[in-house]
Amino acid sequence: MAERSFAREVEDLRLGDGEEFRGEGILAITKALLQSGVSYVGGYQGSPISHLMDVLADAKDVLDELGVNFQSSANEATAAAMLSASVMYPLRGAVAWKSTVGTNVASDALANLASGGVTGGAMVIVGEDYGEGSSIMQERTHAFAMKSQMWLLDPRPDHTCIVDMIEKGFQLSEASNTPVMLEVRVRSCHMHGSFIAKDNVKPSFTLQDALNNPKRDLSRIVLPPAAYVQEQEKIKVRMPAAIDFIHEHKLNEYFGPQENAKTGIVIQGGMYNNVIRALQYLGLSDAYGTLKLPIYCMNVTYPVIDTEVAEFCRGKDAVLMVEEGQPEYLEQAINTVLRRRDINTKVAGKDVLPMGGDYTAQVLMEGIQAFLEQHDPMILGNRPPVPDARPVLDLPEVKRLRDVVPPRPPGLCTGCPERPIFASMKLVEEELGEHHVSADIGCHLFSILPPFNIGATTMGFGLGPASTSAFNVKGAKKSIAIMGDGGFWHNGLTSGIGNAVFNKHDGVFIIVDNFYSSATGGQDIPSSRAWNKNRQTNNSITKAVEGIGVNWVRQIDRTYDVTKMRDTLREALTSTEEGPKVIVASSECMLNKQRRVKPLVNKAIKGGERVVKERYGVDEDVCTGDHACMRLSGCPSLSVKVLDDPLRDDPVAAIDNTCVACGNCGEVAEAAVLCPSFFRADVIHNPTKWDQFKAKWTMKVITYLQRRRAGRRVQVAVA
Repeated sequence: MAERSFAREVEDLRLGDGEEFRGEGILAITKALLQSGVSYVGGYQGSPISHLMDVLADAKDVLDELGVNFQSSANEATAAAMLSASVMYPLRGAVAWKSTVGTNVASDALANLASGGVTGGAMVIVGEDYGEGSSIMQERTHAFAMKSQMWLLDPRPDHTCIVDMIEKGFQLSEASNTPVMLEVRVRSCHMHGSFIAKDNVKPSFTLQDALNNPKRDLSRIVLPPAAYVQEQEKIKVRMPAAIDFIHEHKLNEYFGPQENAKTGIVIQGGMYNNVIRALQYLGLSDAYGTLKLPIYCMNVTYPVIDTEVAEFCRGKDAVLMVEEGQPEYLEQAINTVLRRRDINTKVAGKDVLPMGGDYTAQVLMEGIQAFLEQHDPMILGNRPPVPDARPVLDLPEVKRLRDVVPPRPPGLCTGCPERPIFASMKLVEEELGEHHVSADIGCHLFSILPPFNIGATTMGFGLGPASTSAFNVKGAKKSIAIMGDGGFWHNGLTSGIGNAVFNKHDGVFIIVDNFYSSATGGQDIPSSRAWNKNRQTNNSITKAVEGIGVNWVRQIDRTYDVTKMRDTLREALTSTEEGPKVIVASSECMLNKQRRVKPLVNKAIKGGERVVKERYGVDEDVCTGDHACMRLSGCPSLSVKVLDDPLRDDPVAAIDNTCVACGNCGEVAEAAVLCPSFFRADVIHNPTKWDQFKAKWTMKVITYLQRRRAGRRVQVAVA
């Protein structure tokens, strides 16, 4: 069950020539693919293109009408290998994934694809997840494009521009027999806008045509001696063809006055909007991009078009290269172009702009201002006051907030079924001591933070088990590896569990099975328990690991049973049986469960049906206020409450209204032998007469007992 449904929006994908298309960037990308006549689309979810995969899944009827085959790929390598359909046949295809981690996984297939080249247009849509809001290491796609010599498009964040670059990108791929990469940032994927649509195009050459008329061309197969020729073909044939196409079709854009300018700015296409906002603050542009200085916008960042760069820079004293991230590939390339042509224009870039990090409007404003003050101060003139948050941030009362407001690191959702797994691990740690723990990509990675503080390394999606390979040591403590169900099917089955079986690794491997690829938006995976009409689900993880030779396997179907989780983990760590010990801990992702159940419950209540909702609470009279329950939970709904009782100084535990009644807090308390202060209450909606009768008499009995107890209380008269 995906995080969001696009069932309504995908109907707009049927809009025809001349009609206005409105929507998010990912919808515009999908429409552009259909207008380009693609035969197949694939990919693997991950920010910021997860919703692109969801749109494609929801658009199955539209894709079927056009004869487009959509595959939700097992991982990025699978998606990249899918593009091989365009090697021998004039088939247009596109795949998508999160970069750079996705490109890392796909790099082998991409290298072979780029070496042999393609006949049909092949495009990789990369979610360039770079900057402060990213969830991965800070690297760029640019290096991969240069390494394998695939052309890299970085379109200006504008729907019309993005759609046009996708259509032109397929043409570029076919004109140069080279796969093309198109990178879109978070803002591009989720911005709303419009463009004038064209008719969708059915592929002129279909997948069925290819299957019925198989073809092979030895010059396209990556095998010596052809591979040596292919490297020469890249330089002597494909790149010149690409450069000619890019220049002829004006894929790069010029903005602002181009004549008699002392300075100019060269930008990556994706940086355009932020640069315009920075120039607006400096009084050098309006909100619509009416500029007072020239800009060369590189919607194609590789290859660099030498003639265009030289033409833009010639006659200027200096240009500023706005290039987000490091190393400064484009700044170096521009310097090379100018030096080879003996053009003495100075190139600024990372000397006035940060080497790494987000290029926000504030950062760009400061860098552009520093550049212009040095090389063209007259153009700044009497500029308006520049926004500057620093004086406010330096106020004493604002600085004091840093001490008053507690930090809020990312954590597991309320009711997450993974929380009791880590609580169990902490309980076992108290008994057996600390063990080396290798973490993995996914929701469970939050366990490295308080209150659990579990995990020493994380090396990649599904690589948790492989990360403990070196610790297969006899006579020492067993290592522990954690991996999610998404990572398991991504590549953990072979690189982790299969590798452990083959090498008789005597470690413990915990597979967290929450039924979905939850961290990327709740998409179904092979082991999802839900029925999916377009995919085969309900494939057992337990059977899969047993099928490759694991003998010690334990399946836990309710992770909230902390006692069972603790005992099973202890058994695994103390077992003398040779080989890997695999624990498959299964419970449905609570966030997805709430998305699925809440509408049904609300409908039932509205319809007058009797519905019982569970609620948990803490008895203030029983709670001692030691907060041990929080140290083994970390649930956002579990907080503290200050009592009015003057005899009790310490705040007690409290459960707020966001509680989803998973029961973990009570389970942890019981397993850890902490306290009996947790209680469960049933809230009945649309109660029956019997419910009302029981409630009435229950309250009468409770009232009677309370009064009797109060009457027996010893009272001391105060003189």
